Amino acid sequence: MVSAAHGQLRKAGLDDDTIKALKSPDEELLISDLEWLDHDSHHLVTWSDERYPPLLKDIPSPPAALFVEGNPDLLWLPQVAVIGSRNPTAGGRDNARDFATELSRHGMAITSGLASGIDSVAHQAALDSDNPTVAVMGTGLDRIYPASSRNLALSIRQKGVLVSELPLGTGVRRSHFPSRNRIISGLSLGVFVIEAGLRSGTLITARLAANQGREVFALPGSIHNPMAKGCHRLIRDGAKLVESVEEILSELAPMAGQLAEELKSQFELQPVDGEVVSLDSGSRDPQLDDDPDYQVLWACLGHDPKPIDAIIEQSGLTARAVSAMLLLLELRGKVEAHSGGAYSRKK
Repeated sequence: MVSAAHGQLRKAGLDDDTIKALKSPDEELLISDLEWLDHDSHHLVTWSDERYPPLLKDIPSPPAALFVEGNPDLLWLPQVAVIGSRNPTAGGRDNARDFATELSRHGMAITSGLASGIDSVAHQAALDSDNPTVAVMGTGLDRIYPASSRNLALSIRQKGVLVSELPLGTGVRRSHFPSRNRIISGLSLGVFVIEAGLRSGTLITARLAANQGREVFALPGSIHNPMAKGCHRLIRDGAKLVESVEEILSELAPMAGQLAEELKSQFELQPVDGEVVSLDSGSRDPQLDDDPDYQVLWACLGHDPKPIDAIIEQSGLTARAVSAMLLLLELRGKVEAHSGGAYSRKK
């Protein structure tokens, strides 16, 4: 690509500034990026990298690469974007906290944009329940915006993952945030809107999600609450009205199953010691009962809650595979999620 002629790059859709940056890169910035990548928790996940999240790869104009701080395997987890107003009501904050907490406990990573308001509440709820969260930024990863989210970003660095398509040193520009929003929705199985005004940027994310084939959910509110009007418009336009976490999980089950299968296809494992373990908890499910990888996972589960880290270690599967497969088993009524990221067989 870099060696292509100027005219070819123009035909590929690149503007003159981008072509100039490709042809004559800033050496100091390159050195700075390489020094940043020298840290164990810093990663550049390119399109050709096996860690590149598959759902994001399928959207129109996916980013060519992602700067990632934290564990890039978390980008393969089934995610729900929880977004909304930067100035929510007290009730909106409570709803964001409650829904994000319950979605986390059911195996969903919470994805949002690190903004003040609903975004920050959702991120913090996931962290407080000791579950992963993904923050997609509209700046370089070394520039936290807004400044009020600095401590939250530090916590996410330690327990979750920060993501940006923008290089280090990129500051705040209004034009970056709609582009950031397409990544939030692109990483997620669905987008859940909690309080949004009629002119809220949250509605842009919801539209992007719909165009990407993602489910869009909206929480209704009082007709007297201006922060509910955006949600009501989304519902009139076809978003699903939500009153419970179970409604979200039920709608996302088909896409979550596809993600689990795509993950599983990357790994070829045999049953432990040749043993075939039945996943019998009701009607037979050939997709699971005849699959050796699920048998390995099932053998690691008991009726007492077991932390996901222990399941990963005992099964020999990666965190990506275990998380997606546990979600599918939960959606099929075979396992139960517990607080703190633990799982057990359904009683």
